[in-house]
Amino acid sequence: MSPYLIDGIDGIAFGLLLFTAAAGLTLAFGVADILNLAHGTFYAVGAYIAAAFTTTAATTTTLGGFAAAFAIALLIGGAAGAGLAVAHLPIAGRGHLAQVMLTLGVAGIGADLLVTVFGADDLPAAPPSHLAGSVHLAAFTYPTYRLVFIATGLVLAAGLHLVIYRTKAGAIVRACVDDRAILATIGIRPAVVQVAVLAAAGGLAAVGGVLGAPIIGPGTTTAPTIMLLSLVVVVLGGAGSLRGSIRGTFVAALVVGQIQTVGVATVPRFAPFALMGALATVLAVAAHPRLRRRLSTRRWA
Repeated sequence: MSPYLIDGIDGIAFGLLLFTAAAGLTLAFGVADILNLAHGTFYAVGAYIAAAFTTTAATTTTLGGFAAAFAIALLIGGAAGAGLAVAHLPIAGRGHLAQVMLTLGVAGIGADLLVTVFGADDLPAAPPSHLAGSVHLAAFTYPTYRLVFIATGLVLAAGLHLVIYRTKAGAIVRACVDDRAILATIGIRPAVVQVAVLAAAGGLAAVGGVLGAPIIGPGTTTAPTIMLLSLVVVVLGGAGSLRGSIRGTFVAALVVGQIQTVGVATVPRFAPFALMGALATVLAVAAHPRLRRRLSTRRWA
């Protein structure tokens, strides 16, 4: 078995980690039209919570401790997302620049709080002992947790897709994107939907931090790294609309995951240029109305 196949599996795991983080950013931008640059900090919160539980003797080797970290991160991330929606109210209608300034401030405060509580050193985050071993793949061994994470990430992606496109709640979310005035006429307040979506986005980011902590442990660079890569994924996946962008985000996350693993392993000098080149191409196409319309007719509905 080629060692690059192992890198490819790592790329799938990393891509699904990015999807878990970037999906919340897609929801926030696609539904609430809020560019949340504190999203990486929400992810880091979940990662630090996971580290706190996995370094506690009573919960180091139990699935219960990991589940507790999952639940706590979901609550804190959801509350942070809802709080961000409330903080956005005074600047509603002022455009994305005001949102950038607000969310950058939230990200900075969050980063300082995390350093104050957990310290400035990178922290280890171990998976539950039941998943801490490895399995044999031909001549190589591969961490069991990463395989479980791949399965979990696929389930989360499928579940999010079903919720958005196959449930009544998802229909309300999509209606909030398509026509908020019509949504209001049937007695549903778009502002309430926006708060709920931002809470879900924050919770999803924090949960992604818990699940991804054994892969990318929490540290001072975790939030900016995840934020940057999530922005790249969202732009490549079709930022600005919810319809199709969840699936686009999923594909883009897997592509970025492969570039960051297989690309770095095979052509380390050119992998960063490939990622930024793809981003620049998408932005150039988006800035060209005629070409954008031509390509949009070939995209999924």
